[in-house]
Amino acid sequence: MDIIRAGSTPSAKGPGDWFTGTVRIDGLFNRFAPDRVQGAHVTFEPGARTAWHTHPLGQTLIVTSGSGRVQREGGPIETVHPGDVVWFAPGEKHWHGASPETALTHIALQEVENGKVVDWLEHVSDAQYGA
Repeated sequence: MDIIRAGSTPSAKGPGDWFTGTVRIDGLFNRFAPDRVQGAHVTFEPGARTAWHTHPLGQTLIVTSGSGRVQREGGPIETVHPGDVVWFAPGEKHWHGASPETALTHIALQEVENGKVVDWLEHVSDAQYGA
């Protein structure tokens, strides 16, 4: 049995190539290992968001605090709150982040395929975010 203590891994700032705004990523398990499943606790400050991206085997988000927005390509922007669980299918282009006024924290779970968990794409524009 392994127990990973909260705060035992350093927090990382979300890179500007992948995020708009201030984002903190706290790895929960298998942060860099090529194991099958990876998990992270991600906090977005108000207005912060991911770039558009896809996951080869999909992604599950479990909203733990705050208020946020999620969108699948071609779909409406949806508002999410604590307790909501969001599933993005394999290869589905999407983004997620905080609302304009409130921070968002979620647990992100994704599976690894051939050493890869995500394909980052273009940034979400302010117009797209505000739609």
